[in-house]
Amino acid sequence: MKLKFALMITLAGAAAAQTASPVSLNLVMSLVKTVKVDGKTTEQFAPSPKTVLPGDVIRQVVTVRNSGGRALKNVPVTLPVPKNTRYLAPEKGLDDVRAEFSIDQGKTFAPAPLMKKVTVTENGRSVVKEVEVKPSEYTTVRWTVSELGADQTLKLGYRIQVK
Repeated sequence: MKLKFALMITLAGAAAAQTASPVSLNLVMSLVKTVKVDGKTTEQFAPSPKTVLPGDVIRQVVTVRNSGGRALKNVPVTLPVPKNTRYLAPEKGLDDVRAEFSIDQGKTFAPAPLMKKVTVTENGRSVVKEVEVKPSEYTTVRWTVSELGADQTLKLGYRIQVK
């Protein structure tokens, strides 16, 4: 079964949402295909897939650019994990900016590993325990760029899998 893959992006809190902002954001989604080239397994990326299948892996990369004449401090960049997908892992080989994650659609954020409280029954009694959240439960990713220099560009991203 093919799925139409639609994405609504909110770059919440980013200065880029303002018209006079020197920060621009450009998101590219690519289908990740594993292929053999000269006997070696490698990855190829197909940008902007029109349709995807359950199990397909998508690479989401946002390019953050400061076109202003001065450095900016603490620039937040927030990307939701699209519906009908699950977060897999950060995209390797991109800029190393500290990421925080949310399991409540971006209301709260914390660095990984995230913890949540669950109520379980032990020996006939309800007990509240803290358990580690699986990355597949992440709903939103936020990076805070401590300093984005004048005319500097960063690439941030992660991988998701279609449900």
